[in-house]
Amino acid sequence: MNLNELGWNTFFEKHFEEYKDKYIPARVTRHLKHHYQVFCEEGEYTAKIAGSIRHRAKNKGMYPAVGDWVAIKLRKEEETARIQEILPRQTKFSRKIILSATDEQVVATNITTVFIVTSLEGEKDFNLRRIERYLALAKESGAHPVLLLNKIDVCENYQEYIEKVREIEPTLQIHAVSATEQLGTDELHQYLGKGETVALLGSSGVGKSALINTLTGDYISETGEVREYDGTGRHTTTHRELFWLEGGGALIDTPGMRELQMWTNEKSINDSFSDIIALGEQCRFGDCKHITEPGCAVQNAIESEELDLARYENYLKLKEEFDSLIKKQEQVAKTQEKINNPKKKTWTRKSNKRNRKY
Repeated sequence: MNLNELGWNTFFEKHFEEYKDKYIPARVTRHLKHHYQVFCEEGEYTAKIAGSIRHRAKNKGMYPAVGDWVAIKLRKEEETARIQEILPRQTKFSRKIILSATDEQVVATNITTVFIVTSLEGEKDFNLRRIERYLALAKESGAHPVLLLNKIDVCENYQEYIEKVREIEPTLQIHAVSATEQLGTDELHQYLGKGETVALLGSSGVGKSALINTLTGDYISETGEVREYDGTGRHTTTHRELFWLEGGGALIDTPGMRELQMWTNEKSINDSFSDIIALGEQCRFGDCKHITEPGCAVQNAIESEELDLARYENYLKLKEEFDSLIKKQEQVAKTQEKINNPKKKTWTRKSNKRNRKY
């Protein structure tokens, strides 16, 4: 494959200009604990990062991620490579690291489309609130979100689920598919042309690995089933990995996410809940808190069931997570500022009977 088939374009070419005399471009295809796999026109290599990247990285989000374009130095005699630089990212899907106050986990980069995959096999997996959360993060990524309702072969009324999603996101592209029975999957190839990169995101057991196998036409990813007693899937994918398609383009498989903590901005949340924002603009008071104020259009819509209370509560929850993240980031920034620029201390000698204070 040439670089263009792998997703290389004028954006990356421009940013690689300063490195072209020393290094060659490559794309990160796999991230394991202590090393990466990178793919370039010369082939695939195991790579480690240069010490300069480790030194500059202030957080985990500044390390290479699957999908990144990087500048590498080949060591052909050892069949290895060294990642010297990370090129700027066109798009990026991130979430907050679990149990961390402010750290970012970059899930996938330089993606053109996000397949948000959910299953219709059991009632526990189809969750509108989780879909809203994924949509908010997908919009922040800069990639195009598409919802896949998988396992329609075991769901007789999948059209009802499509309508439920339409109520919260009328313009969202939705595809009802069955990866194992290859139903509706041909329509997904429209997103998988040369140079395109699609990331599959969703909880464990929704069928991401089966979709990878179907779309690539090969058995390259292990599949698992949903446990009946709790509706939770087995973690068949344990790391992020990029797969090349025969006709060009790429798919990024990701581990199932039990928690998807917010790493986004207020605009992306508002875009995902534009109906609530529009209602808020109709309130009598401009600073309405939508609690007990008279003339509150939001509360009126909830009472008349025009607005689903669960949707509004999810909106408040995501806003609270976002506000908490911003507050913690500001606290960390202030602490770091004090460390970097400590105030000068002036010392004086204590006065006593013989010596006066200087």
